[in-house]
Amino acid sequence: MDKVIASAQEAVADIADGAVLAVGGFGLCGVPIALIDAILEQGARNLTSISNNCGVDDQALGVLLYAGRISRTISSFVGGNKELARLYLTGELDVELTPQGTLAERLRAGGAGIPAFYTPTGVGTMVAEGGIPIRYDADGNVVKTSEPKEVRVFDGQQYVLETALTADFGLVRAAVGDRHGNLVFHESAGNFNAPAGMAGRVTIAEVEELVEPGEIRPEHVHLPGVFVDRVVVVGTEGKKIEKRTNRPRTEGAA
Repeated sequence: MDKVIASAQEAVADIADGAVLAVGGFGLCGVPIALIDAILEQGARNLTSISNNCGVDDQALGVLLYAGRISRTISSFVGGNKELARLYLTGELDVELTPQGTLAERLRAGGAGIPAFYTPTGVGTMVAEGGIPIRYDADGNVVKTSEPKEVRVFDGQQYVLETALTADFGLVRAAVGDRHGNLVFHESAGNFNAPAGMAGRVTIAEVEELVEPGEIRPEHVHLPGVFVDRVVVVGTEGKKIEKRTNRPRTEGAA
């Protein structure tokens, strides 16, 4: 089955208001920028994003935040986005904070059909006990917090029950993909792309290079085509740098 779609705009055309999006990437690495920009152009609102972080101020998912398109996010790290902090603290955005490894496993579990799992991460903290602010009002008062989670003991150690995550759409970026949707990620750009792709009921992949079925060796596939519904060829682009740090030159350096 040929899953190639002509454009990113066509691939995201049926993303409706209120949709839940599982988005691959880590910082600005491996982020499906073309698909995010197409959603911005398409106009869907009241979106929920599930991602390791919600972009930076003016890039990646940050562009949807600035446009007021995201009303809820489930993330691990949000400190690199000033607009997210502003929206969160003024009651315009719900934020559910989840430990990074737990977030990855919640997505993977959703894609594997596992409804919940136990993890030691978060035992004895607000992750397990509840009370993490999810929503503030316009005056900065907390109006909604996380609920306590079930804790059980196995072999003398406490574990927290975490539920799986699924999404209406998974958005991922791959270095190479074939027409059947088999994907290969480039080194660390794989990050959250595989679990996000697994968790989407409909998964859309933007790929830098398209090859024919059979050209990717089976053992090289990172996300099998069974999880991917649409493929868009976007080509390559310059690597975006989240925080540029330069070492001062020493006197006399070449």
